[in-house]
Amino acid sequence: MIPPFASPVLPREHSDEERVRAYHEQTKHRPDRFAPAPETLDWDSQPAPFRRFDGAPAVLLPLGATPETFSPLSLASLGTFLRLSLAITAWKTQGPDRWAVRANPSSGNLHPVEAYLIVDGSADLESGVYHYRPEDHALERRAHFRAPSPEGRTSPAALSIALTTIAWREVWKYGERGFRYCQLDVGHAMAAVAYAAAALGWRAREQPQLGSRTLARALGLDRANDFPTGRWADVEREEAEVLVAIELDAEAAVAVDPGKLEDAAANAQWCGTASRVDPRPMYEWPVIGDIMRATRSPRPSRRAAFPRGDPASLGSPSVDVILGRRSAQLFDHRHEMSSEDFFGLLDAFYTRRATPRDVLGNFFPVDLLLFVQRVATIPPGVYVTAGHSPTTPPCLASRLRHRLTEAPLRGYPSSVEVRLLARVDARPLARLARGLHCNQNIAAQACLALGMVATFDAPIAEDPANYRRLHRQAGVLGHVLYLEAEKRGLRGTGIGCFFDDAVHDIAGLSNTEFQSLYHFTVGKAAGDRHLEPAPPYPERVASSVTPTR
Repeated sequence: MIPPFASPVLPREHSDEERVRAYHEQTKHRPDRFAPAPETLDWDSQPAPFRRFDGAPAVLLPLGATPETFSPLSLASLGTFLRLSLAITAWKTQGPDRWAVRANPSSGNLHPVEAYLIVDGSADLESGVYHYRPEDHALERRAHFRAPSPEGRTSPAALSIALTTIAWREVWKYGERGFRYCQLDVGHAMAAVAYAAAALGWRAREQPQLGSRTLARALGLDRANDFPTGRWADVEREEAEVLVAIELDAEAAVAVDPGKLEDAAANAQWCGTASRVDPRPMYEWPVIGDIMRATRSPRPSRRAAFPRGDPASLGSPSVDVILGRRSAQLFDHRHEMSSEDFFGLLDAFYTRRATPRDVLGNFFPVDLLLFVQRVATIPPGVYVTAGHSPTTPPCLASRLRHRLTEAPLRGYPSSVEVRLLARVDARPLARLARGLHCNQNIAAQACLALGMVATFDAPIAEDPANYRRLHRQAGVLGHVLYLEAEKRGLRGTGIGCFFDDAVHDIAGLSNTEFQSLYHFTVGKAAGDRHLEPAPPYPERVASSVTPTR
């Protein structure tokens, strides 16, 4: 059923840009009204967190996660690549409930993102499309490319990874705002892929020249008979999001040819039928299908890609840091962050020519609204950053310059300016941070809470598909903060629940030139009693796996 409080879908005559703007306004949280979402949840009927393709031949991947000299596209290299990017890293339990923690974080740990490898030229795998099963660290062969192209290759890239989303996993809990969270999760997954590639000496680069329809065909998502039907199409739908080419030679750029990829998929031998996500969905949310259609990419991106950077220029995180990343559930409210760590986090956030930012084909200006609660030598208060050069589009600080009366704070070696917006004593600041973040205590306990405020009007007017890209970018930057916090013995937590316009009011933003898209907290974690000591893959079910060759 469609709940009576669901947002209306705009009539057909409205443009995609108008639909994006309407969706964004309708899904804002406000102190007196949250975005439309289910009134109740049946946790016993939660959507399946993993998808399988029954009948698709599968191969287990090695679990070793130490980057070594692998032969290109071997099972060992692919196993390590996926282990460091999308695999299970730990398990948690609470009473009778047990759930997986993965290398890529997810809103509510609901994990809408699915991944597919497009492999060509491997000695261990037939050329084709493979679905990744994180629950047992295995690849399922969805398609076998029957013959190479006239040039001798199916695709110019020997290895690509495609990300899709099953939006219902998020929408089931978060309702209409769930589409935003899906895009944040795609950004986190893109960053995780980029970090994993860099650990192996590879590069990961988005392929924005592929439209959504081309990618869906290449992955077999348009094969209706391979997917279950349900009460509503949006429940079982898998949405094509992005293709990332993996440059196995870091010096050689790769550009996937959309036509060749589509031809290979059209002539491929396909197998496997998708498992069901939710057999008994309670609600229907028509606006989700509408915003999906309005933000698909029908054409190549028109924005220039960011300059290529050195994958190691930021200092690639260690395997232990990548596999040890967790979302903090509770912060030590007495811990004080050092100013070196504070400015180090900001410097990493703004470092442009480095992994994982260079995975993005587009980049839009984004600045930070900072709620500095406990950072050594920095008085508590609300601050803004200015990390752009004078030649870039207007930044947040430039719009607020009449309110920024004190000299900027700087911390060596960071070149990021931090400007005081309002000095606020510790206790009122904690109440403010808690209140703006949907009354979540974790925002009040953290040393630092922040909002990513991005330019909004210009990108949406340029291309409604940029709505996805803006959120993905925020997810990529959130992943930077996750791993940079871990490197410093701290921990982070992404926050998607905040009162949008109340945040804008704090910054003095009265229109939609800028919008806050994602929030984050950093502090000293106070422990997690739900974490299991057991390894992430203590056993495997070998009987369900058959070799691909």
